[in-house]
Amino acid sequence: MTTFWIFIALVVLVSLTLIWIPHFRQQKLLQAEEAGVRKHTNLELFNERLANLEKELSEEMLDQAEFDALKKELEISLLQDMKQGTDESLTQKVKPKGLVWPCFMSVVLVAVAGFMYQHLGEYEGLNQPQVAQSPHAGMDPAQVMSQRVEMMEQQVEADPENSQGWFSLGHTYISANRYDDAVRAFDKVMELVGTHAELLGPKATALYYKAGQQMTPEVQALIDQSLQLDPEDPSTLLLVGMNAFFVAEYKKAIEAWQTILAADRGDIDRTAIINAIETAKLRMQAESGEMPNDKAHQQIKQGTTGASVDVEISVSDELASKVESTDMLFVFARATVGPKVPLAAKKISASSLPVTITLDDSTGMGGNLKLSDAKNVEIIAVLSKHGSVKPQTGDLKGQVESVAIGATAKLTLNEQVQ
Repeated sequence: MTTFWIFIALVVLVSLTLIWIPHFRQQKLLQAEEAGVRKHTNLELFNERLANLEKELSEEMLDQAEFDALKKELEISLLQDMKQGTDESLTQKVKPKGLVWPCFMSVVLVAVAGFMYQHLGEYEGLNQPQVAQSPHAGMDPAQVMSQRVEMMEQQVEADPENSQGWFSLGHTYISANRYDDAVRAFDKVMELVGTHAELLGPKATALYYKAGQQMTPEVQALIDQSLQLDPEDPSTLLLVGMNAFFVAEYKKAIEAWQTILAADRGDIDRTAIINAIETAKLRMQAESGEMPNDKAHQQIKQGTTGASVDVEISVSDELASKVESTDMLFVFARATVGPKVPLAAKKISASSLPVTITLDDSTGMGGNLKLSDAKNVEIIAVLSKHGSVKPQTGDLKGQVESVAIGATAKLTLNEQVQ
């Protein structure tokens, strides 16, 4: 704000100087001519013009003959001006301008400066409280994390009996890759409040990452102890599902994550878990060639209410040449109202195109969200060349913004991801 004010003030000052100094100089020039200094001025002009001619001669812009002719003209002009020393014709020709013009220019200048400040400055923010600068401004993520750990360490040092502070510090240690410190923090919490599943799960997670994401006997023992205390503990089941996913035991991962959703706890990120289940099912389908057929899906198929959406999928003529037999087609249905999470999904080979598929509760993603609970859904199709659900460069996409449950949608892959 202060810098902008100074800039505007300098611009106004310089501009006013350029407006008014020529005006006053003109007045002084006329007074000097009336006082009889015109001869001196003409002599200076003569010397200046002669110097210019000599410079042009030295730079070969004029030849000697042209230089002599122009010099002679200057000398004649000087003599004539000397003889007309008392002539007032020049004074009559160059009349001083009045105050109207410089005053008008000054007013315009001030108005423009005000307009610039109102539109480019912070005029509306003068009466508003200043927002404090972020304490992490200019810091990289590692520095921010280090500062956060230091602050939390100071808190527990000031209050060593603060179990919640130690618990939060343990999770922060995991984020900072300080796994031994995280284990000690969780052990401290258990000293204060006793052994609970919600503490054993994070401790097992810290040891799991310390071991390079390997399921060691020590980690497994903590998991078993935690699930014995609470079979639905989210932190422990997240670890079980994550490890199962990494070792390609997708059914086990899905079961662990679905148990978390079924518990209906409010302290979990349901969207992230549903997306993880979706990814695991698609990986499972890629290996087996069909959607997983666990007990939950068998029950859904047996009790299907008929709520489904048929999707006729094709490729536009312009992009037909981009399709390869090794590509995989992912099709999702999401509710048009509410959380934007997949309600149903299917994966097929690109060699099946054009194709008509059916999305219903049997192709659901698990959890409490079902296709049959929605009235209208959005259909998204991705023809992946990399085997990834997330669109990447070169993949083909198509979308139907809204289709009613029980209806048929026509979807064309007509967009290539750039």
